[in-house]
Order: sequence, then C-alpha cells, then structure tokens
Amino acid sequence: MNIRIVVAGPRGKMGAEAIQMIHREENLQLVGCIDRKHNGKVAENLPDVPIYEDAEECFKHIGADTFVDLTVPDVGYKHTKAALEQNIRPVIGTTGFTDEQISELSILSREKKLGCIIAPNFAIGAVLMMTFSKMAAKYFPDVDIIEKHHDNKLDAPSGSSIKTAELMKETRNVKDQGHPNEKETLIGARGADFDGMRIHSVRLPGLVAHQEVLFGGPGQTLSIKHDSYNRDSFMEGIKLAIEEVMNLEELVYGLENIL
Repeated sequence: MNIRIVVAGPRGKMGAEAIQMIHREENLQLVGCIDRKHNGKVAENLPDVPIYEDAEECFKHIGADTFVDLTVPDVGYKHTKAALEQNIRPVIGTTGFTDEQISELSILSREKKLGCIIAPNFAIGAVLMMTFSKMAAKYFPDVDIIEKHHDNKLDAPSGSSIKTAELMKETRNVKDQGHPNEKETLIGARGADFDGMRIHSVRLPGLVAHQEVLFGGPGQTLSIKHDSYNRDSFMEGIKLAIEEVMNLEELVYGLENIL
C-alpha cells in the first residue's frame, strides 16, 4: 500500500529528518508540505512537492492519506483538527496539547472513524523507558524525573516527562516527597510538582532529548534512562505510526499503545 503524506514544518530539524525518512521508504510518498513562510513555492530539496501556508487549503487540494505534524502545540492542534475534518489521518509529534484539546480531537476522530496518533515521543527506547518506569513506580513511590533537551525547545517540562509521570501515577501510591518542613531557598529548586513527583527541566545547547527517571528506596536507588543522540532515533517510531494510523478508527495517545 502506498501511503500519501503531507508534512508540516519541513524546514525544522525534525521535519527535514522525517522527509528524508519518507523518501527512503518505498511504501511512503510525500505529496505536500505546510510551511507558513513558503506558500506556493517549491523548495530546492522538495522537487515537485507543493508547499502551502494554509493547512485547510492544503488538505482540500492534496489527496493525502496521512498528515505528519512536528511543529508547535497551538499550530499542531489547528492542523490536526483541520486534517480530521478533511478525512486525513494525523500523526502528531507535537507536545503540549491540553487535556481539553485531546478530548475534542478524540471525539472528532471517533465521529469520523479516522485514526489519529499523538505521541509525546517517537523514540522506541523512550517509550520503553516510560513503560519500565510505570512498572517500577508501584514499588518505588519516591521518584524524580530529570529531562534534558536542546535550548530551542519551547515547552517545559517536556511532553515525554509529563507522559511518564501520568503513566507512573496509574501504579504509584500517592506520596508527597521530601521532608514535610522542606523549604526552597530559591523558588523552583525542587522542580515542578506532579502528584508529589518532581520534574526537573534542563535546556542546553548540544543536547537533543534525554530523560532519567530516578527512584529511591531504603538503601538503594534505581535509574531508568534514555538518550536520543540525534533525530534519527525518532524516525522508526514515526514510520510505525504512519503505517498503524491507517488501521485505526479513533485517537491513540502514546506510542506504547500501538507497539
């Protein structure tokens, strides 16, 4: 089956990597791009691929099967909704959607009987790290998450760290960590609080995407860590999502649900 794909954000590092992956795969075909600065133009590295500034116009004129969005939350949400309304199946790697937005998209996806995949992280190893952390949280309720990304990342904490905390919440007994009389002498020193768990965000040049989940117990610690050293680490998951979304009739949140 040849899957026709529209990609949003072709000039971004993730978007450019995704386009290279699509070109390498025989069953995938790039048929259009959405780029807010290059409406109607054809990029030098995208011969014969039309580029649109407006997502709705793109979806109406391009006969696509799936839509891959690797941009930012506000734009990604609008793109996803527009794609579903035009009967195109979205694969979304943009993090930062609100619960209300995901709920609205889920309803639309079910009404249309169209698959939609939203994944905070497309790296297979990162998904396994989250799954293992969920297992460990049942036995180690004291846990901190340290997530590290490049300094151009806009959201903090990362969608992956929030997703990890959400998964651990399902098995972890609620507990407020640290000393009951603990006081931050500098606001934010203990990180963000998610159901008693702490999330710490690091933003530095030279990093790509890294996360460590650190558990503590009497006389022992457990560390579950994943590192993405380049953006190629996400491509296997994106390819899998593109293929699997064609078989779905509703929204799936998290790559672990299709592995």
